[in-house]
Amino acid sequence: MDTEEERLEGQVEIWEHMLAFFDSMALKCAVELGIPDIINSHDRPVTISEVINNLPTTTSSPDTIDYLTRIMRLLVRKRIFASQVDKESNETYYGLTPSSKWLLKESRFNLSPFVLLNLDPWLLKPWQYMAECVKDGGLPFEKAHGAEIWDFASANPQCNRLINDGMRCATEIIINAMLVKYKDGFNGIESLVDVGGGTGTMITEIVKANPHIRGINFDLPHVVATAPEQLGVEDVGGDMLVDIPEADAVIIKWILHDWGDEDCVKILRNCRKAIAKKKNGKVINVDCALRPDGDGSFDKTGLALDLTMMAHTSGGKERTEAEWKMLLNDAGFSRYNIIQIQAFPSIIEAFPSSL
Repeated sequence: MDTEEERLEGQVEIWEHMLAFFDSMALKCAVELGIPDIINSHDRPVTISEVINNLPTTTSSPDTIDYLTRIMRLLVRKRIFASQVDKESNETYYGLTPSSKWLLKESRFNLSPFVLLNLDPWLLKPWQYMAECVKDGGLPFEKAHGAEIWDFASANPQCNRLINDGMRCATEIIINAMLVKYKDGFNGIESLVDVGGGTGTMITEIVKANPHIRGINFDLPHVVATAPEQLGVEDVGGDMLVDIPEADAVIIKWILHDWGDEDCVKILRNCRKAIAKKKNGKVINVDCALRPDGDGSFDKTGLALDLTMMAHTSGGKERTEAEWKMLLNDAGFSRYNIIQIQAFPSIIEAFPSSL
């Protein structure tokens, strides 16, 4: 029999879970209004009036002060912003925290585009179909929009831009963390192919940090056609499910979690073929190594993003170490290392069995 205290605690937890999306919506509001940048531009804590005077609008309604004060009150409670009351004027001043500094648009490492991507109505709508898909099967995104996400994005430039901007900002953060933690991992590599490299952001940064590497940015022809020319990087169009250019090593970031197991094995086998002629060839897979019971910094995030893959892709998932081991073995990789970095994904370094 539950005690009265346990029953109350259970009720509180349900309320918190039920209303958790309010936190997300308040965060989105702050990003859309540019509040972190407004505070940062003053180089000191600011009042609500100072925020309002710098909003990207020509008019303000009578409700503006009330609305914004209440939104900031919640975001202070969630440690997105800090607040302090001036004893003389009794006015509240709002400042940045380590969290809101990740939302500054002028910062190289800025998560604002990723916030706007994940909280956009297009990407929120599929979540309404999760229970239906559990009961009847199907894809939440397709049920919500009548098409799979990549087809939908190609037909909707605004959605495509949201996805590209969100992935670009996340990539920059991941690359920086990778170049710090894994810098010795590129020693001895003369050629490196980035599979699914998009417009070449990652391979370009790797080559800049490792000028001895000849970089190959590999993606679908229409994708690499838009990639800017970069010193030391060659853009190659193709299909990773068919063939991958030869190189000393392959890097593949946040690609395999978009695909089901069968396609992942096919892609990994093509990666293995690409490095088959190299004595010390390897695949550098930058992806989540899910730890459902873990208490690390990003373990809870991994579980949430696993459901995101369910909501937005056809067969995508975040995988545990045991699941990665199975896929790697099926694709002909006998050894692997998992290396943690100061970002959400890990580096799963895989070495092939002898051919």
